[in-house]
Amino acid sequence: MQKIENGKMVSIQYSVKNKDTQEVIDQNLDGEPLEFLAGNSQIIVGLEKALEGMSVGESKEVVVAPEEAYGEYRVDYLQEVPREQFEGIELKEGMTLFGHGEDGRSVQVIVKSFNDESVMIDYNHPLAGQTLIFDVKVLDVRDATEEDFMVANGGGCCGGHHGEGHHHGEGGCCGGGGGGCGCGH
Repeated sequence: MQKIENGKMVSIQYSVKNKDTQEVIDQNLDGEPLEFLAGNSQIIVGLEKALEGMSVGESKEVVVAPEEAYGEYRVDYLQEVPREQFEGIELKEGMTLFGHGEDGRSVQVIVKSFNDESVMIDYNHPLAGQTLIFDVKVLDVRDATEEDFMVANGGGCCGGHHGEGHHHGEGGCCGGGGGGCGCGH
């Protein structure tokens, strides 16, 4: 039986909750499994480390600290910008907006507060500073194909770099945006 190690394609079923509030943040129990290439930074580093060596059918509860998930909450990621930059947008506190950073990358920001003159936006990942608890079950482990490597290295379904290589705007509990893989927060 194959074990999870770098270069293997892995399918998991999971639910994840905030340790402090016990609120379920994301889960795929009734949906498509999350599939990723082990060792390719497609899921958060703390979860990837915990899954290493597991086999099909095994389950585990994994507690992931902020430093191995989406980082600590950083006050220096708050920025006040002129209100006119949001012309035509009906602002609400807590809403998520998407834009482009100075380097051209897409970024996700949260509106913390606003008034007639300015808007306070937050570049922290929505899950920054949170300790996460994953309930994970390994559904499949297989050798990766050439196509799997191409998809994984081209971004693919769950592309994202977290932990020390964390970039703003690459959302999702498990690192990615679309197709029912990752939570999209």
